[in-house]
Amino acid sequence: MKQRLAVLGSTGSIGEQTLDIVRENPDRFEAVVLTAHRNWRRLAEQARAFDAATVVIADPSLYEPLRDALADTDTKVFAGEEAVAQVAAAGDTQVVVNALVGYAGLAPTVAAIEAGKKLALANKESLVVAGAYVMPLARERRAPILPIDSEHSAIFQCLAGERSPLRRLIITCSGGSLRDLKREELASVTVEQALRHPQWAMGAKITIDSSTLVNKGFEVIEARWLFDVEADRIAVVQHPQSIVHSMVEFEDGAIKAQLGTPDMRMPISYALLFPERAVRPSEHFSFLDHPQLTFAEVDRVKYPALDIAYDCLRRGGTAACTMNGANEEAVAAFLARRCAWTDIVRAIEYALERADFAAAPSLTDYAAANDESRRLAAEYLHL
Repeated sequence: MKQRLAVLGSTGSIGEQTLDIVRENPDRFEAVVLTAHRNWRRLAEQARAFDAATVVIADPSLYEPLRDALADTDTKVFAGEEAVAQVAAAGDTQVVVNALVGYAGLAPTVAAIEAGKKLALANKESLVVAGAYVMPLARERRAPILPIDSEHSAIFQCLAGERSPLRRLIITCSGGSLRDLKREELASVTVEQALRHPQWAMGAKITIDSSTLVNKGFEVIEARWLFDVEADRIAVVQHPQSIVHSMVEFEDGAIKAQLGTPDMRMPISYALLFPERAVRPSEHFSFLDHPQLTFAEVDRVKYPALDIAYDCLRRGGTAACTMNGANEEAVAAFLARRCAWTDIVRAIEYALERADFAAAPSLTDYAAANDESRRLAAEYLHL
């Protein structure tokens, strides 16, 4: 029996690669619900290619062109962010792939879990912002969450079948697009430089987050919630080759690592097919092509965002939500060439110093913290 998928963010990098997996496994998957933020043309193409039952465009202003583009099909067309959450919870799918970017992914994550759906999660912000809310809800609803992030998929794979307690998680870090620049060169970094990741082909937002190591800090927070491991037992090491995707150290000193080429189709397929693995004949890894794998300490002075994320994790409450909202605002400003690259982390620090704090937040509190953090970041950046 085919698994019916809802792919949220189907026109983005993860969404497109998820649909590649569907193409490779037509007997296993059916993409019945597709959503996009603004790319209605690509969404319409995908809807036709996969004969999707439902599509949603999050930006309501683009409803009419999408509707008109699909007028000769049976595909139902909806618009708005609330509609994205509604289709995540709808009963005609079994698996929700949340490939949305940023805070916008939280409501669909909650909706899918409330409905008891299997959630293949690429939207790390759902757990960064509200891990203390999301994970207990998933346990209560018995809704499985399978990670798509390469680092968390690697940890998940290393833990599969293990019964003994772990000593620590070791998350690897490529160093991003600016890893070879000196600290004094960072003030003049251009958008083009920051978007030029040496290994991974990703969307603009996550590529900038990788360049500041905000993304790696968020992965630490996500790992804490996914694997129920406190901050002091999660380490980050720089690994420029991006071949070792992450590791787990056990109490006897043994370390398990998951290795492979920097290709997101593997963790996506693992999340969708677990406990099975996909058959991908074209995927072959040669150690002879990668004769040297190196590891180093992360430069915490050059990349202060990593320690900020650890601080937010230890503080709990709405701290990480504030960090995320300020970062989203600042990254958007940088991509629009309205601030310097170094202003991204400064805007985060500014927001964290001034934002209200809720120690045991509700979803309403998270929404308020998100709005406030964006306002404070914009204030700092004079937007």
